Amino acid sequence: MTKQQKKYLNLGIKLTIVGLATWFIVSKVNNQQNLREFNALLQNIGPWTVRATLVVVVLMMLLNWAIEVVKWKYLSRRVEVISWWKAIKSVFCGLTWAIFTPNRIGEYGGRILLLKPRNRARGAIAMGVGLFAQLVLTSVFGSLSIAWFVATYLPTPDSVKFGVWLLAIIYAVAFVVLYFNVHWVDYLVGKFIFLRKIKPFFSILEDFTTRELLRVLLLSLARFAIFTSQYVVLMLVFLPELPFVSMVLMIFILFFVQSAVPSLDIFDFSVRSFVASNLYSYITTQEIAVMAIVSCIWFVNLILPAIMGSVFVLNVNYVGDNKS
Repeated sequence: MTKQQKKYLNLGIKLTIVGLATWFIVSKVNNQQNLREFNALLQNIGPWTVRATLVVVVLMMLLNWAIEVVKWKYLSRRVEVISWWKAIKSVFCGLTWAIFTPNRIGEYGGRILLLKPRNRARGAIAMGVGLFAQLVLTSVFGSLSIAWFVATYLPTPDSVKFGVWLLAIIYAVAFVVLYFNVHWVDYLVGKFIFLRKIKPFFSILEDFTTRELLRVLLLSLARFAIFTSQYVVLMLVFLPELPFVSMVLMIFILFFVQSAVPSLDIFDFSVRSFVASNLYSYITTQEIAVMAIVSCIWFVNLILPAIMGSVFVLNVNYVGDNKS
């Protein structure tokens, strides 16, 4: 393939990705009734309170992804030392890819494309460690919160409550143990003949020490605390009557269900809205307000970063070496 052909192919791929992202965003935001309901909800609150609250939520979003940039730069150093600017571009480019691919799978491709071609496969494995750390927290807090929910709100015998708590604790502990022994995955891959060709890529898992895994987990915990706080801030402003502990634990359940249900990011709001409205019906009758808050955070955390990432997508070479 000639240099000129690569140039036009790169341009075509870039325009296709940005076009897809734009189409998904515009079509879904225009059809998002909950966002219009959120706008109506704002009319009942003082304008300065609304502005301050939304500014705080957006700043939290930026801080959230800034921590992810730090985490990605830390993880990728095992594969390739990248600059802060390239780490930023990688993360936001991945977000744009993620928005129109099932279960965010495109985030891998979008992010690792800024690495050198020979490092991309191992980079995807390193990135997987960071995503697994996030999943561990979602699973631990979510499973324990589900056990609390069953014990608190569902009329079940004590024996069932005990069984649910026991299962939740075992489930949570299993995730933590597996995370701090992530090298087991490399061992298991080697046991399957049809996977042995890709086993060298998984060898990077042997390199992560317990201290490094703990640091990645703490960075993930910081992110988890931030996007939990986004919900808390909005709910304290628009639904101040909610009991605080129940409100927070139900947020954890929402995260858990969201991570367990296969979906596209762009359709994620429907899953979140359905789960949230049913969960919070136990502590409030303001179903519309809950769904509107969920949709607002969906827009801030996923749509805005994807729009920002579309700028970086245009600077990536998809054919040939990427020197960006």
